Amino acid sequence: MPASAGAEPGLGAGSWLLNGRMAGVPERPPRSLRPRYPVRSERLLLRPLTAGDADALLAYRGREDVCRFVPFEPMSRRDITERIAAPWARTELTDEGQSLTLGVEVSGTGELAGDVVLFWRSRPHAGGELGYIFNPGFGGRGYATEAANATLRLGFEELGLHRIIARIDERNGPSVRLARRLGMRQEARLVRNEFFKGEWSTELDFAMLAEEWPASRAPDL
Repeated sequence: MPASAGAEPGLGAGSWLLNGRMAGVPERPPRSLRPRYPVRSERLLLRPLTAGDADALLAYRGREDVCRFVPFEPMSRRDITERIAAPWARTELTDEGQSLTLGVEVSGTGELAGDVVLFWRSRPHAGGELGYIFNPGFGGRGYATEAANATLRLGFEELGLHRIIARIDERNGPSVRLARRLGMRQEARLVRNEFFKGEWSTELDFAMLAEEWPASRAPDL
């Protein structure tokens, strides 16, 4: 089921070269991702989640409306603290099948606006997947687009992925618009392909290739 959620208006684009080749295009298969934290963008800090984030996470991950089109139910405080202690405690990607979840902190205030996730789906095919979920109270400021753009940079430039996808419930309009703002290309519309939360859902599949990334890359990254 789609992993992506959230969205707001976003940033611009740019294209550039590095050592005579397009930046973001991998020269070898992905090996590992060990970011230097915090990962900075123009207004945000992406960093590992901590126990101190529990209240902020509960404020949106505990909401039924926020979780409507994502593959989990509204979370309790216990759900969140267990995830902070286990799956969300990962700070690096060393092999396929792993995921890296990072909190999105507003650098000027220290508030947690949401979180993003990068899945390493395949080593031989250098494939990944992007996910995101944000507190609606921070909507309309472009934070989701900025954070997702920074996550794509981690996947393409640091991990060396060849292709990153986003799978989104068609009814999740804000998330669909965000994928398009990022420059991701809609590749498929899977009509009523899953029985999801009591009803049939239609999935939109978006993707971006490493060679397409430089044209969508935010100027400040």
